[in-house]
Amino acid sequence: MRSITLALSLLLSLTFTTQAEVIATPINEAEAPKTVDVIIETNMGKIDVELNAEKAPISVANFLQYVESGHYNDTIFHRVINNFMVQGGGFDRHMRQKSTRAMIKNEAKNGLKNDRGTLAMARTGVVDSATSQFFINHKDNDFLNHGGRDYGYAVFGKVTKGMDTVDAIARVRTKSGDVPVNPVIIKKIYVKPVEIEAATNK
Repeated sequence: MRSITLALSLLLSLTFTTQAEVIATPINEAEAPKTVDVIIETNMGKIDVELNAEKAPISVANFLQYVESGHYNDTIFHRVINNFMVQGGGFDRHMRQKSTRAMIKNEAKNGLKNDRGTLAMARTGVVDSATSQFFINHKDNDFLNHGGRDYGYAVFGKVTKGMDTVDAIARVRTKSGDVPVNPVIIKKIYVKPVEIEAATNK
């Protein structure tokens, strides 16, 4: 919990407005981490992810708030399409939709592309409607980028280890609605502990 709180405090300060939009407030760039490492632990293996807090500060801060609250614990990848993407973060294992925080501003113009292994915010047809759901691109999906067909989908991180787990998830058998027959469970998501070198007295 301390690692998450630290990561959030170092990110730019965000205010959720009553209009359900996130507005970033200026901070000293030297104090903000450029990346935050998290682990997505599933019943099919672990996925290491590097969140890009420099180019997607709103999306990353939003994601970390859900992580800190335990929102993702025991949720599922509820939409899985092989050779496209795997999507989760919004439903529990009984396919009950979870309540969410306010919708956030779409950061699809940040220059990050929906390439294989990247994480992006899922949303409705409304541009600024992302909340807790995210997806991992299983291949390069250029048509999801800003200007590809519409405003685009905001990329905010990338898989650094465990793409084999994503591949395995993408291959599971699905039923109507692209829902896995056997639930693919997100046990928990947590910030990777920072490794601190032990001080040596010489």
